[in-house]
Amino acid sequence: MAEELRSRRRTTAALLATTAFAACAGAWMLHDGLRTSAPPQPSAWDAVPATASAVPSGSAGPSAAAQAAAMPASAPVRIRIPSIGVDAPVTGERLGPDRRLSVPSDTDRNLAGWFQDGPAPGSAGNAIMLGHVDTWQGPAVFYNLGALHKGQAVDVTRRDHSTAVFSVDAIAVYAKDDFPSQKVYGPTNRPELRLITCGGGYTQSTGYLGNVVVYAHLTGKK
Repeated sequence: MAEELRSRRRTTAALLATTAFAACAGAWMLHDGLRTSAPPQPSAWDAVPATASAVPSGSAGPSAAAQAAAMPASAPVRIRIPSIGVDAPVTGERLGPDRRLSVPSDTDRNLAGWFQDGPAPGSAGNAIMLGHVDTWQGPAVFYNLGALHKGQAVDVTRRDHSTAVFSVDAIAVYAKDDFPSQKVYGPTNRPELRLITCGGGYTQSTGYLGNVVVYAHLTGKK
């Protein structure tokens, strides 16, 4: 079983090593050319992990928040982030034909995706979840992701009716052409979570200039 988990984590890293997050055009922003508002971006303070040992490196050690033991694998069905008002169902996603990580349909603004060929949130390894920042209809599920702060909670309800509780370690923003795939997608030695959306500024000619990534680790379960 241990070898199977290690193999699954290595496979996840290999599959995602060259992918980029798609759908960053900023549909809502493009739809209204006069719009001046934009999604919140992470602060410099929140981009720095709580302790040196918590630097997101794919094998982070314990941070200031407690570390919980891995849970048995079970698919996520809902994500809640009370501090920014997220309460959304979760759907499974895979790599598309272009080897980009697919995103949930933009017909539902309140829907998050989970890379189902990788670890489940709460189980051993690095679980990947993503969502739109906006759609043609307006702000979407992860619009406020950049407003998160270190130490805030992310709750993921799973199919087995348990809830994996994560604590945010850092929130970073990366340019499209400088996305650190290994750091974001690489295998981890403890149960961790990555939340990804578009961000990093916006122009009408190029859309969003990068991605916002939240790094978190498992601190409890319900």
